[in-house]
Amino acid sequence: MSSSLLSSSASSRPLTRYGWDAGWKSEFAPYQQQGLLPGRVIRVDRGQCDVVTDGGVLRADTAFVTPHDPMRVVCTGDWVAVEPGGNPRYVRAYLPRRTAFVRSTSSKRSEGQILAANVDHAVVAVSLGVELDLARIERFLALAWESGAQPVVVLTKADLVPDETTLSYLVQDVETTAPGVPVLPVSAAHGEGLDVVAAVVSGGTSVLLGQSGAGKSTLANALLGEDAMAVQATRDVDGKGRHTTTTRNLLLLPGGGVLIDTPGLRGVGLWDAETGVGQVFAEIEELAADCRFHDCAHDAEPGCAVRAAIDSGELPVRRLESYRKLMRENQRIVAKTDARLRAELRRDWKRKGAEGRAAMEAKRGRLR
Repeated sequence: MSSSLLSSSASSRPLTRYGWDAGWKSEFAPYQQQGLLPGRVIRVDRGQCDVVTDGGVLRADTAFVTPHDPMRVVCTGDWVAVEPGGNPRYVRAYLPRRTAFVRSTSSKRSEGQILAANVDHAVVAVSLGVELDLARIERFLALAWESGAQPVVVLTKADLVPDETTLSYLVQDVETTAPGVPVLPVSAAHGEGLDVVAAVVSGGTSVLLGQSGAGKSTLANALLGEDAMAVQATRDVDGKGRHTTTTRNLLLLPGGGVLIDTPGLRGVGLWDAETGVGQVFAEIEELAADCRFHDCAHDAEPGCAVRAAIDSGELPVRRLESYRKLMRENQRIVAKTDARLRAELRRDWKRKGAEGRAAMEAKRGRLR
């Protein structure tokens, strides 16, 4: 058989539309020898999942794969090896993830929660119907960069902005907050800007993220060309809506690619995202490289390039404060699961405490 016919045969496979490629085929080879079927998880609900295969959508139980470990749960976007039959039918394994969007759970146990797997683009929906929360955007972007996906910020409800000049300023504010990230204003209600977003998400898998009321379901429906996702009214007081999406669903897009829609996220806790935070605040990390001391805290140290940029107006104070906050939060999360780091932090706190007490004693001595 010629190479062109082989290519045609591979591209005609139904799973190809969901992202199946030569790499996944190679990863799946050992499971194929066991008689298992390849498929992609399009929905997970209470230990059961819907898996799309070349033969259609199957319902399977995930208990075999995820007995206790929350970081090993099967999630939407996973490529899995599923039994061809059985009652119940089981997912026997999932293939190694290329990317994974993970946040910390709201529990006090500091566990990670995987929201989506094997994602190429992380689309952060931000409503222009309320005042921009730049710190929250930075938080979403840190998780997006850490996941391995390319972040994209979509400013929804652009039709609510009174004029083009104001819209331009808002876009610039977000672009400053999101270096290296496309920022796309969109009005799903009027169809404005949708073609640009559709072109971005047409290649690969995209996950749609944001708070309740950010317009995610409306945006998803516009990209799908149908009312696949329920939409509810947004409160006028704070721009928030109810959780119209209650599960993470993987949906085929008519222009190519697939979209994972997610429920509105109230909490977006970092989970071992130091690299992602550094990417969001790339200008601070670049400035820090020129500080006199490699462990500069950018506070009162001599020769601090970051403080110099603050003093000159090159770097907004808000950016440095947000950077510090996210770095501290991430350090606390990592320390809860890393005994060595916990010990280092305790030693650091004791050292700083001793230095503070010594400074106070010296000050009292001068005053006497």
